[in-house]
Amino acid sequence: MEPLTMPPLLNMAINASLEASGAILEIYGSGDLQVEQKKDNSPLTRADRAAHTIISKHLERSGIEILSEEGQEIPFSERSQWKKLWIVDPLDGTKEFIKRNGEFTINIALVEAGIPVLGVIYVPVLKTLYFSERNSGAFIIEKSDLPEGNIAGQELLKMAIPLPRPSGKRPFTVVGSRSHMNDATQQFINEIRSQHEEIAIISRGSSLKLCQIAEGKADIYPRFAPTMEWDTAAGQALVEHAGGMVRDAETGNPLRYNRENLRNPWFIASATS
Repeated sequence: MEPLTMPPLLNMAINASLEASGAILEIYGSGDLQVEQKKDNSPLTRADRAAHTIISKHLERSGIEILSEEGQEIPFSERSQWKKLWIVDPLDGTKEFIKRNGEFTINIALVEAGIPVLGVIYVPVLKTLYFSERNSGAFIIEKSDLPEGNIAGQELLKMAIPLPRPSGKRPFTVVGSRSHMNDATQQFINEIRSQHEEIAIISRGSSLKLCQIAEGKADIYPRFAPTMEWDTAAGQALVEHAGGMVRDAETGNPLRYNRENLRNPWFIASATS
């Protein structure tokens, strides 16, 4: 078997996330968050803007178009011509960032013909990196002081652990949102209870829920509340490249990206396909 090599675009996305993390943590530590409200009443902080600028600087070198939560609105007539694009959430879990509970992430995905082909999720407070690529699989590097800037891909691979990891014996585990546990989700969980002798429920913020699925710490994540494409693209890459699936809750089809409406349908992520 040939040794794994780090695809250059994946290496680029990882380095972008590491540099953005440094800026986010500096602002997080200062306490000067400068919180504003966007048009949709969601919060925006100085850290969101700083991370967007840094990530864009890295990814623009690829010559591939970027769709970012904090970027300019791009009409579908233009986006529909893109066969390949980056989908970025510079700071996923801004509410968790403001609450200072540490459950926020940086999400970067590369999408080709609607399919996430690589994903990077970095958790600044935990110093944990998740990354995946369709031909290589999904990986985690935990609690490592990775340097900002330009770390070589092969060095990263030496530290990486393949996902999913063995979970051992545990109850069937449902992961849910820390901020969006609604009646529809509770009804779904009640149906799960009828199918398993024992279930466990864990709550996480941001894309950490999809990371739990990819890692093998949870079996299913029902999302019956609003999300946008940048919330899920990187996490879906991780889940799928770890052997799972993220499906439209109504049609059962995998979520696809760069749609005219960037709001996702309700979906169910599962550790098996």
